[in-house]
Amino acid sequence: MIPIIKSDAEDRLRKFVGADAYIHSEATSYVFARNFKVRITEAFVAGEGPYRAALRFDGHGWLRMEALTHYETEEQGRLLLAGYDDRGRMNVALHLGKEPFPE
Repeated sequence: MIPIIKSDAEDRLRKFVGADAYIHSEATSYVFARNFKVRITEAFVAGEGPYRAALRFDGHGWLRMEALTHYETEEQGRLLLAGYDDRGRMNVALHLGKEPFPE
């Protein structure tokens, strides 16, 4: 993973707008959701670093993840965003893909 470049990360996130996507999100408070399928209608990246990402789902609400620091796109087209603390520990993750994530 590489440090987030805001404009590039937002461009990659917006490629999912108008499409069905599977989402995996996770936070260190042991809260996670995996493989929920939604149609994404809006996508934003905000902040100056660490960043916030927000996704709007087909009229059913928003998912917002904060403290994101790194990202990458896998060869399968999945977008992985993560937030690491100053000791290199992952605190949050937001992954999007066109296919379900492995269980």
